[in-house]
Amino acid sequence: MRMVCVGLNYGLYPGDFFPKKAGRNYQLSKLLEPLEAMKSDMTVFSHLDHPGIKGGHEAVHTFLSGIMADGSKAMPERNITMDQKAAEFAGTQTRYGSMQLGIGGGGLSWTRNGVEIPPVTQLQTMFDALFLETSESKRKRLSESYDLNSSILDVVHEDAAALKKRISRNDLDKLDEYFTSIREVENRLLQSESWLHAPKPKVDFELPEPRPENFYEEVPVFYELMRLALQTDSTRVISCGIDGWSGDSGLPGVTQGYHFLTHHGHDETRLKQLSIIETFHTKEFARFLENLKATQVSGDASLLDKTMVLMGSGMGNASSHSNRDLPLVLAGGGFRHGEHKDYPKKGNRQTPACNLYVSMLQRFGLEIDQFGTSTGTLEGLG
Repeated sequence: MRMVCVGLNYGLYPGDFFPKKAGRNYQLSKLLEPLEAMKSDMTVFSHLDHPGIKGGHEAVHTFLSGIMADGSKAMPERNITMDQKAAEFAGTQTRYGSMQLGIGGGGLSWTRNGVEIPPVTQLQTMFDALFLETSESKRKRLSESYDLNSSILDVVHEDAAALKKRISRNDLDKLDEYFTSIREVENRLLQSESWLHAPKPKVDFELPEPRPENFYEEVPVFYELMRLALQTDSTRVISCGIDGWSGDSGLPGVTQGYHFLTHHGHDETRLKQLSIIETFHTKEFARFLENLKATQVSGDASLLDKTMVLMGSGMGNASSHSNRDLPLVLAGGGFRHGEHKDYPKKGNRQTPACNLYVSMLQRFGLEIDQFGTSTGTLEGLG
């Protein structure tokens, strides 16, 4: 099983995203119309979010964790994101335990010790990581570097073990966080070294020339590289954060910045341009799903059958800086799809988005019943 999480850091205009009717016979909303061909392969969710989370743009990073970074110290796994939980489970089976991408600069992923993972933001960097063979001289340098770093970590472990006997309880907690960081470094070193001499896959794909220079041109190429990364089993976990741009997006009809347009105040001129941007996002997402479905991996199974793909945001309504009622769509992964599922409040209780994440992680193979702020699995998702 594979997992892809696409996060739109400015959300989607609620009036154009959420369908009016729940169930299987729902009508696609304006922003979901480009996904018409994938309707039976996806589920749309309403009224899921992260209870208690607020702060507008400052809280968008909770999208895949449900937990604010600055309030996560008391949590068992801090604010680890769902993709990194899956990556830990996948281990060293692939060259990259996970890939973090940022189109326009935005990342989505956080480790179990509360560290944000910087995303790859350049197409060339991603292409080279996937398909460009490492020269023998560089392999030799990397091998020596791994040996040196491993030796350094051994010394650090010895010093830390000695220090542990002489410090207070509060300092012990800090030391445990430090050990967690060390273990993460060790795991990455182990994975890198084990794949150092394995040849990279060959694909019939080249980056376009000249290189894409704006957002409008970059997005579809990033999606294609994501598909190839999954098809070649270079990784089984990908997160892709999509952030803003100024007025030079390249999108016909858009003359103002993305962020500016999200604060539309229901102005029709701004909403029209915002709709162009958001429809572009759902069209490219639809194309990505269609390409996954057209890619066969084993027997009658398509790559989409073997990949759960989540698109959404930690922002519910950017115009009012609300983090309530997140826009969420899940496709593929062998789930029973074809519905708009609505989860309104029952009394004072709201269904956490993390319930969906528990269901996804279980489908990925983890034997867990809790993640983030979940209260169980997501009711009704088969």
